[in-house]
Amino acid sequence: MHEALRAYIEKYASDKITDADFELVKKSFIFKRYKKGQYLLQEGEVCKYSAFILKGSMRQFSVDAKGIEHVIHFGIENWWVGDRESLTMLTPSKYNIDAIEDSEVLLITSEDLQQLGDQLPTIGKMINTMNQRNFIASQKRIHDALSLTAEDRFLELQKNHPDFLQRFPQTMLASYLGITAETYSRIRKKALK
Repeated sequence: MHEALRAYIEKYASDKITDADFELVKKSFIFKRYKKGQYLLQEGEVCKYSAFILKGSMRQFSVDAKGIEHVIHFGIENWWVGDRESLTMLTPSKYNIDAIEDSEVLLITSEDLQQLGDQLPTIGKMINTMNQRNFIASQKRIHDALSLTAEDRFLELQKNHPDFLQRFPQTMLASYLGITAETYSRIRKKALK
């Protein structure tokens, strides 16, 4: 069950982790299953955990005053999900995180992850790499939302995450791209010709 996490740590730390150190890591995580539609986090709650996805997929989204969902982030196998702001600042979350598919995750608190990072250089390197990659991805997402046309945003998604197009409902993908389902359908049809 923890093999995927170990591979992730070693990949993003660019370093091997000893068996003894990995035993400490394993003890810090809680295994949990989520059924499709079950919430990891609901708006208004304080986020207690970051989740490393072993199997399945999740989405982070908000709901506006008109009841329209805005998908902020998708999470798939070997990705992390959680509300960093709520987790760090201990403030009520503006977001919901739910399972799109039946999912299995490893949960860890911010305190436990920080403690591991302080104790184990390999985990510290992984956390640093994760933070850098998260910042870069967020910056790119903001740039794309502000600068690219709807069609170009779709093409970027198709290029970078072609599996998303088969795996997630079109309404969620449209929301993620910031367009209507109708616009998404039209762009998708044109792009796939």
